[in-house]
Amino acid sequence: MKLFIITACIVSVAFFSCTDSAKKTDTVTTGDTAAAVTKMDETPTTVVASTPPDSVTMMKNWMAYMTPGEVHKMMASWNGTWNGDITMWQTPGAPAQKSKGTTINKMMLGGRYQVSNHTGNMMGMPFEGMGTLAYDNDKKIFISTWIDNMGTGLMKMEGPWDETSKTITLTGTGVDPTTGKDMAEKETFKIIDEKTQLMEMYGPGPDGKEFKMMEIKFTRK
Repeated sequence: MKLFIITACIVSVAFFSCTDSAKKTDTVTTGDTAAAVTKMDETPTTVVASTPPDSVTMMKNWMAYMTPGEVHKMMASWNGTWNGDITMWQTPGAPAQKSKGTTINKMMLGGRYQVSNHTGNMMGMPFEGMGTLAYDNDKKIFISTWIDNMGTGLMKMEGPWDETSKTITLTGTGVDPTTGKDMAEKETFKIIDEKTQLMEMYGPGPDGKEFKMMEIKFTRK
């Protein structure tokens, strides 16, 4: 495989500064009031140009960014087919709506990203959804996207991994189809053990306060 890397050119910006002081004199006369004189000094600003990294360092940084690491190996361990027990709440305190679904996870592009295909039923209708999950080596965060047949938009969320609790906490925005406006959303994805995972989704309730809208318990098939 050939690797083509396009390196952005660094543009030098020339500047000059004025070292002479400018004097400004304003005279205001009111009756016998004497003239007032104001002097203003202009101080030149010095700009220090940053030194771009050499080609060897640039190549090393790029290779580190593109190479799957330990987090990507962890993501790959989630590959396979999972059964989902889904619970949803329309509003805080509302009766829970339960359904089941199936999720198939698969790594792609040399183990760099994971694609998840979801099928099931929602509100009495067939449901299909697709998610992508990435771990950015430089930013040290997860980035997820989501699309499904219950809408025509795309949801993007991002957030860190907490090793102690084995949890990803993602935040972002999605469209509320009842109002057509964006709304803040939060998702937590917890690894309980090798065969069990828990996803919880939070959003604003009628009063604007955050509440849990959905949870899915995944069990490896």
